Amino acid sequence: MPNDSQFTFEISLSVLNHLGRNLYRSFITVLGEAISNSWDADAENVWIYVNREENYLVIKDDGDGMTADDFQNKFLKIGYSKRKEGKTSSDKGRPYIGRKGIGKLAMLSCADKISIISKKANSDYIGGTIDNSGLDEAINQDLTPQEYALGTWEEQVFSNYIENHSKGTIVYFDNLIEGIKNTIDYLKYAIALYFRFSLIDSDFNIYLNEEKVTIEDLDKLADRTQFLWIINSLEDPYINRLHDKFNILEEETLEIDGDINGFIASVETPTHLKVLGTEEKASIDLFVNGRLRERDIIKHIPTARIPENYLYGQIHYDDLDDENDRFATSREGIKADDPKYEMLLDKLKKQVINKIIDQWDKWRRDHRKPGDSENKSIPPKERKARELFNFVSDEYSLPKESEKKGKVAQWVDALADDAQFNFTSYADCFVSENLIRKYIEDKAIELSPEAIGEITDKKTREKNNKNRGNISIDIRRTSGDLSYLSMDGLANLVDKEDPITKASLSRDAREYKPIRDALAHTALLTDIAKVKLTTVYENIRGRVRTLLSGK
Repeated sequence: MPNDSQFTFEISLSVLNHLGRNLYRSFITVLGEAISNSWDADAENVWIYVNREENYLVIKDDGDGMTADDFQNKFLKIGYSKRKEGKTSSDKGRPYIGRKGIGKLAMLSCADKISIISKKANSDYIGGTIDNSGLDEAINQDLTPQEYALGTWEEQVFSNYIENHSKGTIVYFDNLIEGIKNTIDYLKYAIALYFRFSLIDSDFNIYLNEEKVTIEDLDKLADRTQFLWIINSLEDPYINRLHDKFNILEEETLEIDGDINGFIASVETPTHLKVLGTEEKASIDLFVNGRLRERDIIKHIPTARIPENYLYGQIHYDDLDDENDRFATSREGIKADDPKYEMLLDKLKKQVINKIIDQWDKWRRDHRKPGDSENKSIPPKERKARELFNFVSDEYSLPKESEKKGKVAQWVDALADDAQFNFTSYADCFVSENLIRKYIEDKAIELSPEAIGEITDKKTREKNNKNRGNISIDIRRTSGDLSYLSMDGLANLVDKEDPITKASLSRDAREYKPIRDALAHTALLTDIAKVKLTTVYENIRGRVRTLLSGK
């Protein structure tokens, strides 16, 4: 086998360039490709070392490692895939992630210089260095692969990483082309969220700057999660942590057809999905054999409904990894017109997303939060009344440490349905009575002796009440007499009872008055009183509209 200075690419350099050395270069993508390679190599541990100031990255694993033959004829052979040998899983039974053997291009072109060393157990390191400036020159000069040999790797580059490293591969990325813009906290979050191989093999561990990445790195997201839907069954440490450490307000299991599982969760506000200091946000993502394959799949089945902005989660569908290659050339998505993928999206929309959207609205209203205004399950007026109640009642919430918090919350919850009805009814009362006052003023209708008597009586009571309360300010915006008349008094001025049909605004107002007065004094009405008030007010609204239209 060749020594380190004789390793060469197993592909035309011009083809290597056209295949897409710049195909994708995001930092997370590079990490993903390296972690996937370690997974395929049956590593139990992957160590990632990031130095933002000096702009270098090291990825080390304890996988099977490579011989010189492996390095030359497999790793450097662009397009090589273990699947072509008929193998679909590793010796440990892990499903292989790699398919076409071109994903490594993301790694090999993301930095000015990439040095790779690897060793089998009880053997020496082999490897080489790819200097991308030299590779660019070789491509421009149209050199053959044999004329462009990899450089010799330098031991001092790896001196901090080879101690106690009995087998595996180490890759050193020197001077990443786009730099390392992400914080360490974000990288831990992204690794915990997007690399879910531990769902298949719990012995697979990832470390970032010597700190193990765990599901606890998602605690900020978990703490903001309100609702949870589990799809079929999924043993997931993140779900377990939601149950054990965080207050999930509502939860439901959705059974759907096929070998599909996962979860979808909802946060309190859309901003809680965003990762502080980045443009990233959590979304509903598709995983195949533990690897992220499509971000934000709901964009392919949009509903244009408000709940979409609150949802995140993971869908796991390993059946997409079969004899057909369904993945896009960039390896960062599924081919949009793939029939199996389209079937999955259709099933998710009909059996999961549509159900979640309706249930989300109900749960939000149950927990005194704004719901989906486009959901017509309750009339818009009642929805707005409930939202107003929610807003007001929140001001009476006690601190978390208060012993009475739970009891007071129960009292508030018990008022919700009555408040929704009463707020709506009061708004109807406020609008209709003031419109009739405007109508009387516009028509210059004279006050009746009965009306004058009622006004005089109410003015006297108001004066006495102000004296008892030591209040000298004006209370009513206008001192006009009409402001002292309620619906029954106003109705008698504009629409008295017909002696034959008996139909009139004044008749409806007499029925309306006792319930309206109870409502105005914040009483809780009986169910039969609510029905009566609603029925009578339908009549009042109709007659007021008739009066205002001049018919």
